[in-house]
Amino acid sequence: MDVQTLRLFREVAGGATVTETAARGHLTQPALSRALRRLEHDAGAELFRRSGRVLRLTPAGHAFRRHVEAVLDQLDQGLREVAEIVDPGTGVVPLAFLHTFGTWLVPSVLRSFLREHAGARFELRQHGEAGLETELLDGTADLVITSGDPGHAQLRWERLLVEPLRLAVPPHHRLAGRRRVRLADLADETFILLRPGYALRETTERLCAEAGFAPRIGFEGDEVETLRGLVTAGLGVSVLPLPHTATFPAPHLALTDVDAARDIGLAWAAGRTLPPLSETFRQHVLAADLDRPQGTM
Repeated sequence: MDVQTLRLFREVAGGATVTETAARGHLTQPALSRALRRLEHDAGAELFRRSGRVLRLTPAGHAFRRHVEAVLDQLDQGLREVAEIVDPGTGVVPLAFLHTFGTWLVPSVLRSFLREHAGARFELRQHGEAGLETELLDGTADLVITSGDPGHAQLRWERLLVEPLRLAVPPHHRLAGRRRVRLADLADETFILLRPGYALRETTERLCAEAGFAPRIGFEGDEVETLRGLVTAGLGVSVLPLPHTATFPAPHLALTDVDAARDIGLAWAAGRTLPPLSETFRQHVLAADLDRPQGTM
């Protein structure tokens, strides 16, 4: 039972075909089939059943897959740590971040880090808050940049900065000429919100409750820039961070009757020693002088 065979098993177990897996592993299909049969012999159980041209996991295969993934993740982490000890300036940092930070915060911290560590590489993923938490708990990301403390006993979080939120209104809205407005004055408006499960959705509902109303929802989306575009098109209003460019002409008004802001922070798994390069990047981000770029109002 060798590491390469376990990696091949993981690929096929994840839904890849024998043809695809063999090609990526530079093997013939018969050679891959023999390797999988040897693995079944070593495991003492049938791990796959054929369904047409696809191999499906048996119950034993599902159980075995969980342990194989854990073993390979630990092995890969160990190999990363050894490589980074040998050459601290190189390696890979698995980093996940909230969608809205991909246009300004993440590029900024990566750019400044790579100036000092040119040999570093990053594995980047974008998610909503729930997906970011899963990345840390599953060990597929060493660090995540997110909004708000996840509040999970197995995670650590430190605030990086506080980002102001604004009320985005259509260009020809009755309030578009103002710079400031009370959120309570928008109680009868249609709101464009993120779907449930996003922290910004929860923040918007909390702010509306503080202003004395529940928002009437016209659309629920997965991307802040989609919401901003729909506001620009006149479909409703939304509580959003400032845009970092002037692409969207929707006015963004300061809210005077509620504390409209969100925390942005860095999170990692508690009790886990980060690989050297990831730890270096963690310290770099925590020490960085971060500021939200000001967009159009």
